[in-house]
Formats: sequence, C-alpha cells, structure tokens
Amino acid sequence: MYPTIIALHSLIRWFVLISLLYSISRAYIGWLRTKPFAKHDNLSRALTARFAEIQFLLGVILYFLSPIVDYFLHNFKDAIHLREIRFFGMEHITMMIIAVGVITTGSGKVKGMPTDQEKFKTMAIWFSIGLLIILTSIPWPFSPLVSRPWIRTF
Repeated sequence: MYPTIIALHSLIRWFVLISLLYSISRAYIGWLRTKPFAKHDNLSRALTARFAEIQFLLGVILYFLSPIVDYFLHNFKDAIHLREIRFFGMEHITMMIIAVGVITTGSGKVKGMPTDQEKFKTMAIWFSIGLLIILTSIPWPFSPLVSRPWIRTF
C-alpha cells in the first residue's frame, strides 16, 4: 500500500502545481486586464483547490504509513537532528497543511467576492502564497538538503 500511495502522491503533485500555475496566470490576467470572471475561471479555481485537497489527503495517509515518519515519531530526540528525517516528520507536513489551508481559504473567499476584479485579485494573491509555500516545501530532486525523484513509479 505504501508504494502505491507514495507514487500517487508524487503524481498528484504535478496536477497541483500545473493547476496552481494555470489558475494564478488566469487570475493575474483577469485582474490586471479587468476581464469578467467566467465559468472557466471558477472551474479552474475549484479544480485547483480540489487537487490540493486530494494531495493533502494522500499526504496524511502517507504520513502514517511512512517508515521515515515512524522513525521520527518513535525516536524524536535523535531524529530531530537528522535533516531528512526532520523534514518529512515535521517540516514538510506542517508547511503543506499551511499551503492547503491558504489555497482552500482563498478559494472559499473568491466565492464571496462581489465583483469580478475582487475575485481575480483574491485568487491571485491567495493561490500565489500557497504556491510559494509549496515550492519551498517539496523535496525536489535538485535540493541539497532533501531530494526525491521528479516522479515515482507504481
């Protein structure tokens, strides 16, 4: 089960990132060019939030299945000093909870905005903040601190 969940988590990451980039670009274009907030923009907003929430659920399941996290939780005193163990046991999950919270909050706020420009502005700001948090907390393959492959296979 663990290999399947980690592979799905690795795959869905790309859906989250691509949908965020797409939604953010639509939001900034709509905001700066005073365009109407169309059904397509609303669908983009909703799908982006759903992808982030699905990724979060997979991540929570993975958190409790991970041997790295298990080691972290059962050997906290020593594990807190090991960069990779601490990253997955504490840092990654904390930052991703915050990022998904920011994205979900922004998505919800958009629905309550009275004007199209406020919708675009809200989506642009909240989703951009969420994306920045995510980008700093993904274990990229090029990271000197903690690295994982671009995508895991099933």
